[in-house]
Amino acid sequence: MVLPYPHRQKQLQNLVQKLGLPAREAIQWNLLDLALTHPTISSKENYEQLEFVGDAVVRLAAAELLLEKYPALPVGEFAAIRSVLVSDRVLAKIAASYNLDRYLLMADSALKDTLGQESRLAEAFEAVLAALYLSNHSLKLIRPWLDPHLQQLITEIRQDPARQNYKAALQEWSQSRYKTLPEYRVTQEEQKHGASHRFVAEVWLRGERLGQGSGRSIKAAEQEAAQAAFQSVRAAYPTEEME
Repeated sequence: MVLPYPHRQKQLQNLVQKLGLPAREAIQWNLLDLALTHPTISSKENYEQLEFVGDAVVRLAAAELLLEKYPALPVGEFAAIRSVLVSDRVLAKIAASYNLDRYLLMADSALKDTLGQESRLAEAFEAVLAALYLSNHSLKLIRPWLDPHLQQLITEIRQDPARQNYKAALQEWSQSRYKTLPEYRVTQEEQKHGASHRFVAEVWLRGERLGQGSGRSIKAAEQEAAQAAFQSVRAAYPTEEME
């Protein structure tokens, strides 16, 4: 079904072309349009329900790829890698590589909310996956272009002893060595240019600051601080098992 708005139809066709999908593929354009409509445009006609479906779709796509490429991995390893692949940070990064924000319809209030950019991109990306999946109830329109992104990330994750989940890795190490957990102290700072804020996190252990990080969200700031701390303790205790 072609949209009644030629300009919007052309926009979405350009996006599909960016994804490398053949123009002849049967895509439900009304669903794709909905997937790229933010709740600030309409409280009823927006991407929220599709995002719910897309969350399951991206997990399925990641699971299929992992099983096909790494059949010997234990289930725990599958879960650890997949949790990174389906994180907002990763999904937003993939979405940004296709300039998905250019196709997302949203009100000025959302555009000004720079802190919410990562979550918006991740949500819209999941909704797009849902729209493509529901077009033929398969991963046919998804895996050809999504697999290369996930494969590259899987390779990077498997080479990282922390599996890119530095908070979990640091917590496991501190529990093993000291029988205690790291403490995160977060502050919110106003940026010099604009009204948005950023979060700064410090990670402390037994009265010592191990690392600091910043981000657009508390979670992102804590993860960056944990990464700095994890790398610090790895350098300080090179003979200890950190995986």
